Parts: sequence; C-alpha cells; structure tokens
Amino acid sequence: MQTESIKQQAYQLLDKLPDKATWDDLMYQIYVRQTIEAGIKDSDEGRTVDVTEVRKRFGLNK
Repeated sequence: MQTESIKQQAYQLLDKLPDKATWDDLMYQIYVRQTIEAGIKDSDEGRTVDVTEVRKRFGLNK
C-alpha cells in the first residue's frame, strides 16, 4: 500500500532531476516509474511467465 501521496512522489522525482532537465526527461522518469510499479504489481499477483516458457515461445536457446 502506498504511504506517500502521488504528489509527494512527484516532488521526489523532480528533486532528482538535474536543473537542465527537459519535459521529456520528466515524462520518461514518470513512465519508467509507472512501468516498474505495474511490473511489481503483476509479479505480486502471480501474473508472470517463467523465463523457460518465454524462451520456448520465442524459439530462443539458453
């Protein structure tokens, strides 16, 4: 469960950006954070595929 508000988390992202950051830099950071959080949620809820199965589906070797 989130203990910090979205607003607090946004401020933390902003604080970590360099002074010369662009809007694109900020949007990228937000995108990365959302993607990581979605992946963690999927993992916690058991919505993952084993690497062996992924390799099999895509015809990849070890």
